[in-house]
Amino acid sequence: MPIAARTGPLSGIRIVEVGGVGPAPHGAMMLGDLGADVVRIERPGYNFDQDHFDFVMRNRRMAVLDLKQQSHIADLRRLAAVADVLIEGNRPGVAERLGFGPEECIDANPKLIYARMTGWGQSGPLAMRAGHDLNYVSLTGALNAIGRPDSRPTVPLNLVGDYGGGSMLLVQGVLAALVERATSGQGQVLDVAMVDGASILSQQILSLHQLGRWNPIRGSNTLDGGAPFYDTYECADGKYVAVGALEEQFYDELLRGLQVRRDDIPDRSDTAQWSALRAIFTEAFLQRTRDEWTDIFEDTDACVSPVLDFDEAAQHHHMVARSARVEVEGMSQAVPAPRFSRTPAGTPSPPPRRASTINDVLADWNSSSTQL
Repeated sequence: MPIAARTGPLSGIRIVEVGGVGPAPHGAMMLGDLGADVVRIERPGYNFDQDHFDFVMRNRRMAVLDLKQQSHIADLRRLAAVADVLIEGNRPGVAERLGFGPEECIDANPKLIYARMTGWGQSGPLAMRAGHDLNYVSLTGALNAIGRPDSRPTVPLNLVGDYGGGSMLLVQGVLAALVERATSGQGQVLDVAMVDGASILSQQILSLHQLGRWNPIRGSNTLDGGAPFYDTYECADGKYVAVGALEEQFYDELLRGLQVRRDDIPDRSDTAQWSALRAIFTEAFLQRTRDEWTDIFEDTDACVSPVLDFDEAAQHHHMVARSARVEVEGMSQAVPAPRFSRTPAGTPSPPPRRASTINDVLADWNSSSTQL
């Protein structure tokens, strides 16, 4: 889809995404959601039919280049010469070895923002090592803090490393660099590392730890499932509710809904009594189904909510009221976020069914100009 068809606050921004997995394509998706014209470079043999319903690949065009061929490297550099942003997720030194490193690209385009997305970063003893989301999170201390006290650390999907610590940090860096470029007129290189991002996500817990207000035993603190008033509970039908009644006034609402009197239960401020208090809540929630509890707490500030699966979440009346999901070609997906009052993002376009040529992309880009 050419630039002219894009809507959103990043309309007019041109991004080259060198194909990869994990946070880089997810970050490129979000930038495309907000209106940027993203062109993803894929390897020869890419199966458009097989991957057409991977909606992380939405809102972009794809061009196929063999980056082991110098003529194709030249095509990539032609794109970078008129792009605003280049995103690559190779190990350090790979892009330089292939001939599209930041020095070559920024020399040809001083305004280019060259974003390098890795797990370990561009420097340090592990920079050249392989790894995945779980490895990066484990090194920061975050993984050790997630789980129950009597079990091994819980794998938190790949939200903490790949996406929270990776793609979100990538998008933040690109946007900040675009703002800075509007003043300086110069691009720069971004070293985006998941170990850095996961560390930033952990800052509050790190602060509490250093203040002596965080127990190193996981599952024993207020925010990690240790507190009985901040946890999940099974209901009569085997489904679950989430309870987040941290503040006193919300806790009072929780007790009211459970029909439990404060005078009849342990003091919640006494951590030694948390096990006894949890047992009371566990027994109480087992008396009704999840949906019955949802109805009881729906119009209260008890901070009790149903634990939904993905299909149920799409049908929840709050999500429906906000149009939080949109269906494109029969596939439900999250709408672009955040939401803008004056420059709203459009409906996501599906992943492409065919490759674009480099000349077609350049024709679009050379006939337009960036906004920043």
